[in-house]
Amino acid sequence: MQSFHSRTSWKMYTSHEDIGYDFEDDPKAKKTLKPHPNIDGGWAWMMVLSSFFVHILIMGSQMALGVLNVEWLEEFHQSRGLTAWVSSLSMGVTLIVGPFIGLFINTCGCRQTAIIGGLLNSLGWVLSAYAANVHYLFITFGVAAGFGSGMAYLPAVVMVGRYFQKRRALAQGLSTTGTGFGTFLMTLLLKYLCAEYGWRNAMFIQGAVSLNLCVCGALMRPLAPGTDGGDPEGKEPHVLPARSTESVRSSGRLGGAEEKGGGPGTEDSLGDMPAQACHEEAAHRKDVCAFRVLKTVSQLTMRVRKGFRDWYLGYFGTASLFTNRTFVAFIFWALFAYSSFVIPFIHLPEIVNLYNLSEQNDVFPLTSIIAIVHIFGKVILGVVADLPCVSVWNVFLMTNFTLVLGIFILPLMHTYAGLAVICALIGFSSGYFSLMPVVTEDLVGIEHLANAYGIIICANGISALLGPPFAGWIYDVTQKYDFSFYICGLLYMVGILFLLIQPCIQIIEQSRKKYIDGANV
Repeated sequence: MQSFHSRTSWKMYTSHEDIGYDFEDDPKAKKTLKPHPNIDGGWAWMMVLSSFFVHILIMGSQMALGVLNVEWLEEFHQSRGLTAWVSSLSMGVTLIVGPFIGLFINTCGCRQTAIIGGLLNSLGWVLSAYAANVHYLFITFGVAAGFGSGMAYLPAVVMVGRYFQKRRALAQGLSTTGTGFGTFLMTLLLKYLCAEYGWRNAMFIQGAVSLNLCVCGALMRPLAPGTDGGDPEGKEPHVLPARSTESVRSSGRLGGAEEKGGGPGTEDSLGDMPAQACHEEAAHRKDVCAFRVLKTVSQLTMRVRKGFRDWYLGYFGTASLFTNRTFVAFIFWALFAYSSFVIPFIHLPEIVNLYNLSEQNDVFPLTSIIAIVHIFGKVILGVVADLPCVSVWNVFLMTNFTLVLGIFILPLMHTYAGLAVICALIGFSSGYFSLMPVVTEDLVGIEHLANAYGIIICANGISALLGPPFAGWIYDVTQKYDFSFYICGLLYMVGILFLLIQPCIQIIEQSRKKYIDGANV
């Protein structure tokens, strides 16, 4: 690995050319502050605000789709399984398209990608208002709105990572709390709109609300020249106006004509000069316009080729992310993690009815306890992970173990108080989701964050798409909810074991090296 001390002081972050990670060193010690006024302050907090609203509009609305799912069941009279695929597709596609959104970010930049995603998401909501059947919703809402959501979501995460160094975990934690707030706000909004205007008009109005994603994208100002694939101010290089160029030429010609003719006999030719100059000026303006068009096309082609090259090298080239064994283990972990968080939301209402706890649950729902404590967990874990003496990786592992423990214990609780305590534990420990971009950046470096996090959320999307149906299938076979939690908890443990393989290998290698050095002495 290239030595960190050989890099110049203006580098914001180590590039990790070999995309490696050393667990014996504190990753916070591998960064140097870039002399930019917006790092960890200034416009950086606007990035947090923008990302916060993106999480409200995207993740919050997706968590509230249960309201629309009831309306779709009554409208189309299809099976619950078929209708549920509309929501699953939307959530799954949002995350699964992550690797392809990395290509858009490398080519167009975060700002343009988020704005286009906002437009596509809004279009998906509006077109879904005219759905004639569930299969129509698969395309308009599941695919179109889901793809637009993915295009707006990934830039929101990446830009926060680019603007923060010392407070990255806190910034990501604050921005992702929008999911909890959004779940609460969007559920109330969709319930009100469906009751007042019907579900079709509700989706139409929600499409208009989703246009605010374009505003959030416009706030994603690139940090420095060369970052995000374009000029930081969004301006094209200055081109001299056609008039100034033409005036120089025409002045020279007029002056030459006067000097050459010089007498009264040239009055007729001088009378024709204004018309000739107008024709020449119009022709020259056409040439300048054609030149500008060619220049714009050339710049766009170069940006597309560069973006595709960076994207390709990040996945399949010499700088492939898959050469990093720790990152590959992180991908396997992500395949098991997200579904274990979603399963309690699915099964808790049925468990409450089974244990005759409906009255207490109606006063304060258990799922609300998870959502509320989840918000505080993200912020608190972000603050703790940013402490100089604390390793983000260790905090991440500890919260994962705590979440698995809560999943195993939850089926054993048969009282509302016991379930509430375990739900609070699950909600707090699941706050580690705010640390995922930080851990990803520590593993691969800031330059590869867009591609790497795109892969991670893609794995989470597969987990979200397949996990709930798998848990439902377990219940159909066993007729018990307990086994759903136990099996998903075991699968989650397998994912955590993948995270521990590489550190264990490095510890063994370091111990062997120390033993050999001691023997040689």
